[in-house]
Amino acid sequence: MKTTRHATYTLNYHIVWLPKYRNSVLSGEVADRVRDILHEIADDKGVEILDLTVRPDHVHLFVSSPPKHAPSLLANWFKGIPSRKYNHRYADTEDEKIRWARGYYAGTAGHVSSETVQDYIQRHEEGEQ
Repeated sequence: MKTTRHATYTLNYHIVWLPKYRNSVLSGEVADRVRDILHEIADDKGVEILDLTVRPDHVHLFVSSPPKHAPSLLANWFKGIPSRKYNHRYADTEDEKIRWARGYYAGTAGHVSSETVQDYIQRHEEGEQ
């Protein structure tokens, strides 16, 4: 369980996206660079990467985010920023550029036990007294 100034949360998202035409372009040094860029973005945006798998033809990202970030925003960040950064830093020709397919998958993961809810209520009541 994590906290911000005004929220206690456990929000974990599984996001998956593909290179355009599902080309197997994410291998070797390219995969390492994309992985590093994804970690840079997470650090910049205050999001925690719980698990990251970069496969040659898709990316699996499991991330924990504060409630202020919508899943669509996370997907836009983790798809849009890496392709721009990678293409700017490393792609010398059009053939070397990374382009993503249009869509993505986003799912939620996590659980809330009754003990978690009771703990939150108790801590909230103690803070108001």
